[in-house]
Amino acid sequence: MQAEHTDRTMRSVRNQLHLAPPLHRDLTGFEFEGTPIDQALIARLADASFTEAAHNMVFVGGPGTGKTHLAIALGHAAVTRHGKRVRFFSTVDLVNALEQEKAKGKAGRIAASLMRMDLVVLDELGYLPFSPSGGALLFHMLSKLYERTSVIVTTNLDFGEWAVSSATPR
Repeated sequence: MQAEHTDRTMRSVRNQLHLAPPLHRDLTGFEFEGTPIDQALIARLADASFTEAAHNMVFVGGPGTGKTHLAIALGHAAVTRHGKRVRFFSTVDLVNALEQEKAKGKAGRIAASLMRMDLVVLDELGYLPFSPSGGALLFHMLSKLYERTSVIVTTNLDFGEWAVSSATPR
């Protein structure tokens, strides 16, 4: 029984990593020195306990500040150390997929599948513009995930800029 359990666990981790972002990042590869990032806080977040209460995170900063690296690393730790189900998306790619899903008359399937995840990482909100209808679809999907699935968002926008990010190029 123990061998079967171990085998299933390893297959699950392998499957989750296959669906993870294309680049492997972990916390040991992040250079905290010289940044304002609280290393102790990030280490605590790596225990993935925030997913138990479906808490969310937003990483805000300019290009090259490590937002994506940290988001991927936290997702990787959640999968490999804690057996969590994690999905990673470029926000623009996800919005495009949501728009295609709606055009095919299959709206809601992506949101339904993500509701079964422990963590969804949305990278670079506001980096590239998307349509107002795409923004509405993203908002609707996020409202479905609220209090069910944790979400990490990385962005180079201040919160006040989020509403206009879909209409103005950066």
